[in-house]
Amino acid sequence: MKFQPRASHFIDGEYVEDTNGAAIEVIYPATGEVIARLHSATPAIVEQALNSAKNAQAAWVALSGTERGRILRRASDIMRERNYDLSVLETHDTGKPIQETTVADATSGADALEYFGGLAASLTGEHIPLGGGDFVYTIREALGVCVGIGAWNYPTQIACWKGAPALACGNTMVFKPSETTPLSALKVAEILVEAGAPKGVYNVIQGYGDVGASLVSDPRVAKVSLTGSVPTGRKVYAAAADGMKHVTMELGGKSPMIVFDDADIENAVSGAILGNFYSSGQVCSNGTRVFVQKGIKEAFLKRLSERLAHAKIDDPMDEDVSFGPMVSENQMNIALGYIEKGKAEGARLVYGGERIERDGYFVQPTVFADVTDNMTIAREEIFGPVMSVLDFETEEEVMARANDTEFGLAAGVFTNHLTRAHRIVAGFEAGTCYINTYNLAPVEAPFGGSKMSGVGRENSKLAINHFSEMKTVYVSMNDVEAPY
Repeated sequence: MKFQPRASHFIDGEYVEDTNGAAIEVIYPATGEVIARLHSATPAIVEQALNSAKNAQAAWVALSGTERGRILRRASDIMRERNYDLSVLETHDTGKPIQETTVADATSGADALEYFGGLAASLTGEHIPLGGGDFVYTIREALGVCVGIGAWNYPTQIACWKGAPALACGNTMVFKPSETTPLSALKVAEILVEAGAPKGVYNVIQGYGDVGASLVSDPRVAKVSLTGSVPTGRKVYAAAADGMKHVTMELGGKSPMIVFDDADIENAVSGAILGNFYSSGQVCSNGTRVFVQKGIKEAFLKRLSERLAHAKIDDPMDEDVSFGPMVSENQMNIALGYIEKGKAEGARLVYGGERIERDGYFVQPTVFADVTDNMTIAREEIFGPVMSVLDFETEEEVMARANDTEFGLAAGVFTNHLTRAHRIVAGFEAGTCYINTYNLAPVEAPFGGSKMSGVGRENSKLAINHFSEMKTVYVSMNDVEAPY
């Protein structure tokens, strides 16, 4: 098979296989064809990976930040040089159009490697002078072995978003990609070794939930970073808490996007498309509750429908294709089920709403209008190409409704009223907010959620705090006084 890797796992700088593990079939979502077969990690493979990461960490952290950073930046360069080949792999792993993967996947991973490689040499403590000549200094220290657990929508990006800050701080990593998209992370591990990373610094093992659970609960692991659903996050968070491990949880959302009547409708429609149909709607931060002020609702819906009619839905390897299949048959059926619930609960179907009759897991971009806050499609995360458009009249009303959710990953507002824009984002109960755009995630900016959407932040300088800890050293220059 064209996309079959040399083995299922990458441990201690080389490919490793154990066919006793449960089979993992990799399916190309555009055709339903099996393009690779891998095996889930056995307990022996898990043990081998953790030992490799543990044994490699002391020598890795002993390097200077400059030396670690040089390796990460070299890996970034290699990733950019191979962007097209990595994008082809990502398209077959996920089903996303090559038009998208060439600009948003390996490139984003390369950005993370470059950014954190550049930061690595700057990771220092501080000197804190005190009265009487005493002083304190702090030492930034690595945590040790980190576990990354990835989602299936951005496998290359997530492997780097977790690996780059971890390695920059002097940690080592065992990364478990989603069993749905297991191929791309292996290439990240290969590239890091080629760039000069010592063996065992970045390991990849495949597996289902039981493999992730065994990693999270292992006492050798100091840190767990998960991208996934809220139910999975709860389980992982609880297991990590039992061992007092550091955690970053980047979970799901049901994010609001508010469009005021003074907004540029063309920009607002573009934002709604990016926030609902990019990656066939399979993005955690998507603004799937689109609140449109009543005065422009029909104009907004008309223009949105016109624009969606220009989406090219076909073979995702065609560079002109802008909308691909869903990642799996299961995810497709989940989305179709929500579409049926939307119809049954009285929402007005404005566009799409059907499976596309062809090979693969294609669902039309779908828009419901006249959606009310208590409908299932407005409450639950769908993770598919389904947009809910809700009416509103006043700012006070829409803010209360926008925040009436257990989630808090992202939120956006479209308006040309400057002070209102800043007032709205100040009132959002969400970790990542947008004004007159949506779903951009540069590595320089923190990304993450509040409420049930997670804890901690990925990217930016803040990620360094989640992959390291500070040691405080008090230095006395005076005699020590005691009461007796």
